[in-house]
Amino acid sequence: MASWMKFARSFSRKYSTAAPKFGDTHGVTDQTQLMWKRISFFVGFPVIALAMVNCYLHHQAHHDDEQPEFVAYEHLRIRTKKFPWGDGNHSLFHNPKMNALPNGYEE
Repeated sequence: MASWMKFARSFSRKYSTAAPKFGDTHGVTDQTQLMWKRISFFVGFPVIALAMVNCYLHHQAHHDDEQPEFVAYEHLRIRTKKFPWGDGNHSLFHNPKMNALPNGYEE
């Protein structure tokens, strides 16, 4: 019985959900914090900025593309129930230039 209590006590201590006490850093040193701060500033933020530039340039390159030809496939644009907004035929983020309705593009 004593061994079971010892196991239960060590298990509850190891896997406790109690929040750490104020000031308990769990082995995080100032060097570790400085390293992650530098990684965030010198790697993370530039990567995010480059991704934003890439998205903007890609959008500009395809801004004047023509509308794809409409082909009325039976398995696409099936409306079994109306959308709960607008006229019930347009999706929530409908783009009249690129998204066709069941009977073709809007004019």
